[in-house]
Amino acid sequence: MWDNHGMDSFLLSGLNPEQHAAVTLPEQSALILAGAGSGKTRVLTTRIAWLISSGQANPQNILAVTFTNKAAKEMLTRLSAMLPINTRGMWIGTFHGLCNRMLRAHYREANLPQTFQILDSADQLSAIKRLMKAMNVDDEKYPPREMQFFISGNKEEGLRASEVEAFDPYTRRKVEIFAEYDAQCQREGVVDFPELLLRCYELLSRNAALREHYQQRFRHILVDEFQDTNKLQYQWLKLLAGSNNALFAVGDDDQSIYAFRGANIGNMQQLTRDFHVHSVIKLEQNYRSHGNILDAANALIKNNPNRLGKNLWTVEHKGEAIRVYEAPTDAEEAMFIVDEVKQLNHEGMRLSGIALLYRSNAQSRVLEHALVSAGLSYRVYGGLRFFERQEIKHALAYLRLMQNTEDDNALLRIINFPTRGIGARSIEQLQENAKLHNTPLWDAAARAGGKVSAFVALMESLRNATRELPLPEIIDHVLVHSGLIAHYQNEIGAKRREAQERLENLNELINAATLFVHENEDDSLTAFLTHAALEAGEHQAGDSDDALHLMTVHAAKGLEFDAVFITGLEEGLFPHQNSKMNDGGLDEERRLMYVAITRARRRLYLTFAQSRMLHGQVNYSLVSSFLRELPEELLHWITPRLARRNPHAATFTQQCDAPIATPVPRPASSTGWRAGQRVSHQKFGEGVVLDIKGGGADGQVQVNFKRAGTKWLALEYAKLTPL
Repeated sequence: MWDNHGMDSFLLSGLNPEQHAAVTLPEQSALILAGAGSGKTRVLTTRIAWLISSGQANPQNILAVTFTNKAAKEMLTRLSAMLPINTRGMWIGTFHGLCNRMLRAHYREANLPQTFQILDSADQLSAIKRLMKAMNVDDEKYPPREMQFFISGNKEEGLRASEVEAFDPYTRRKVEIFAEYDAQCQREGVVDFPELLLRCYELLSRNAALREHYQQRFRHILVDEFQDTNKLQYQWLKLLAGSNNALFAVGDDDQSIYAFRGANIGNMQQLTRDFHVHSVIKLEQNYRSHGNILDAANALIKNNPNRLGKNLWTVEHKGEAIRVYEAPTDAEEAMFIVDEVKQLNHEGMRLSGIALLYRSNAQSRVLEHALVSAGLSYRVYGGLRFFERQEIKHALAYLRLMQNTEDDNALLRIINFPTRGIGARSIEQLQENAKLHNTPLWDAAARAGGKVSAFVALMESLRNATRELPLPEIIDHVLVHSGLIAHYQNEIGAKRREAQERLENLNELINAATLFVHENEDDSLTAFLTHAALEAGEHQAGDSDDALHLMTVHAAKGLEFDAVFITGLEEGLFPHQNSKMNDGGLDEERRLMYVAITRARRRLYLTFAQSRMLHGQVNYSLVSSFLRELPEELLHWITPRLARRNPHAATFTQQCDAPIATPVPRPASSTGWRAGQRVSHQKFGEGVVLDIKGGGADGQVQVNFKRAGTKWLALEYAKLTPL
């Protein structure tokens, strides 16, 4: 047995006063409001070690919940280093992992077979498709992914099919499918991920003896990332805690960014009421970032209402001012970032200490192109490189098959995507036929009938319709008429965020083609497909290489870097345009920006572009409102003075209220008009000149109008008035 007094001194050494207070709280429920970089993992782990070393709890009396298996393993490793105990039997894990463990121990009471299997998301979708086919359900009226979302969403709310309210025939049919799906899973002895938690909650709810057993056992329940808990997870915790146990919750309402996964930020304030938490301990001392970075984060997040409230600070010096760069275009924004990364690397900063953050996955394409061109090693964290993403590979497969009908891999990828009723057996017959006649699959498909012949006809129509089109228009036509756009639009109801990102990536493919045309003499489809293959096949760094990190802000949560670039700070992009459609959406976007800022240790860059390519066309943007919320004294503008728009300048409010931001002024053409000039049209209203071609009777001017969008007008008849 160890010396308790000496062990306690060892465990508590080095803690700041607030950390010390949190770790040594008496046996009571508590909310620890842990700011970014404030040492929350240390506090949580030390709290467990202190409870054990001080004799207040045995290892088996503790239940600790994390949100990832990685976090659980890290906690167990730290505990092993702190105390001479065997941690193998401790209940430390994710919600799903702990519920699985409980259900395995009480499978009979849970009405499950001893060897029940767990369905991952892909397996669950397959099971739903199989059931719907057996029920003769129209999968166009009831898309399987939408049904998956419906079933999982209700389970995460704690609802069975019999408890879902259905006020119309459409919803009643969905409820019937839900009920049959549950019955099928029960017959087959399988559970999906939401079922693990719901089944465990139901088990404890109805079995008083079992519930009391675990309530007496787990005297101390500790929860990490509490701001990310959903409704059912919180109800499960309440059930285990009962009326006597202590719930020690660590979280940060300012970093609640997963509403799309069902996270309920209101659980934090609900906790203080349900568990009579009288004092909230705030961990505000930051051990990560320089002072100016923290001051910027504090200034931004204070604009959110209904916060529990905290203010990050550090004993470190203020550090460098936050660098702000405004680029004329998204391509020039990427070029600036590449130049700065090279300079940082030249000064001794490792590439692995630098991160490029973006709000939307589609933004990575421009950055990746610039990095590849510069020969800089990079790694896409938590995702795929642009040309490796599923929807991009589908689109490229259509283009490849149009170019080369002997491309069997391309044909196999898209012959039934989007779904067109060509089953596995039909494809096997095609392969057998092609092998028998020693021909490509396309020739076998051309000889086939039914739905396969319809696919062949589709491909022929795509080839014929795009024969004379420019490259970007070829891709646009294929995306629409192949059904890819409609497929992902239909998925928005089921997986809104994922489907929206896939649509944005498909639009970005058109932008990639537009840029390719501008940069290459050979702008053929064949040349573009070669370019895409080369960019997909190279430059992704290995795990052991020193490489730059590219990632979305969501993926960056929990990470930190010496230098961080937050890119694309434009209205509609960050904050995202979807944030205006949901109550509290802008608040969550601001929390996302707060997370992005607090990833930086030493240097922070904020970049945006006056114009950005969207759907193959140039669009002019307003600078992000979040930039306005940062104090001017913290910012160092490194944009050339004549080209920049300082958000703190007197004219900024007018510019932000205007429909279209002013791009970098350019010299007037011989026609008298210039790009960036504000104009008015009798029919279309106010707009901004984008481009001028030619002069005289053949001249044209391109204008982006507030109400009417982008239009080409003949100069001779344009009737534009300068503003």
